[in-house]
Amino acid sequence: MTLLLIAIVIGLMGLTKWINSQNTTEPTDWKTNVQEQLKFTHETLQMDLSKSERKQTEETAKILEYRLDQNVPPLAQDSRESMIINPVGIGSLVVLLTVIVAAGIVASEFSQGTIKMLLTRPVKRWKIMTSKYITVLLFGMLLMLIGFVVTIACAYILFPSGGGQELKMDGNAIVSVPVWGHGLYLLILSFANVIITATFAFMIGSVFRSNGMAIGLSLFIFFTGNTIVLLLSNYEIVKYLVFTHMDLTVYEMGQPFVEGMTMPFSLTVLVVYLVVFLVISYSVFTKRDITA
Repeated sequence: MTLLLIAIVIGLMGLTKWINSQNTTEPTDWKTNVQEQLKFTHETLQMDLSKSERKQTEETAKILEYRLDQNVPPLAQDSRESMIINPVGIGSLVVLLTVIVAAGIVASEFSQGTIKMLLTRPVKRWKIMTSKYITVLLFGMLLMLIGFVVTIACAYILFPSGGGQELKMDGNAIVSVPVWGHGLYLLILSFANVIITATFAFMIGSVFRSNGMAIGLSLFIFFTGNTIVLLLSNYEIVKYLVFTHMDLTVYEMGQPFVEGMTMPFSLTVLVVYLVVFLVISYSVFTKRDITA
């Protein structure tokens, strides 16, 4: 799994480098780009926007105006800093690989017939489940760390250093965003998706003893979650669906899927689902007949 992750990250970074090298168009002056973005932002403010959308758009306009007034260019898209500051794609890769391990770590004991030997040992069942669940989490954390390190290494090898700064609003002030700190923060936020999806796969594998079902349902949630949220966005129930809160990076990179959502609320909902998934997993496994 680790080697597969490394190969995929290197391949994607190399593909990005190749695509950038094929762009033969003359680069536009950054001030011209910012002026065009600012014009579009002002036009957007004339539209009928929700409260959160208007706030986000106003902050964007202030940052663009600050860039022009203070002569602060944005990060170049083909620079190593741009590759490091936004590594959320690693989270998606880690989800896919961690789900495979989480789905089979218990289900495989049944399919391979080793469950009887495992449960006849003088170790409480809840301890067995805990050790397996911790193994899944540590595996996911290790993949995230390796993916980030490989991304950084590829960024330094394949991409040149560029000028410019990433800016954001901090209260009423505009501050510079540290490249490494922001990249690591996004990685931590994206790990919430890994935890929830892997725990769901862990639960399905423990309850139904089916590796394939656990992987299939988990990936279904992962790939269709945003679509379900959009379809139910006009209903109150969408605030309490796990799909709505799995991508915490929206609070840092844009705005939440549903008006009025906050990071603490999303974390609370995720914790509730996490507890429910684990309670079901432990309850079924500890009460299951050893001859099953």
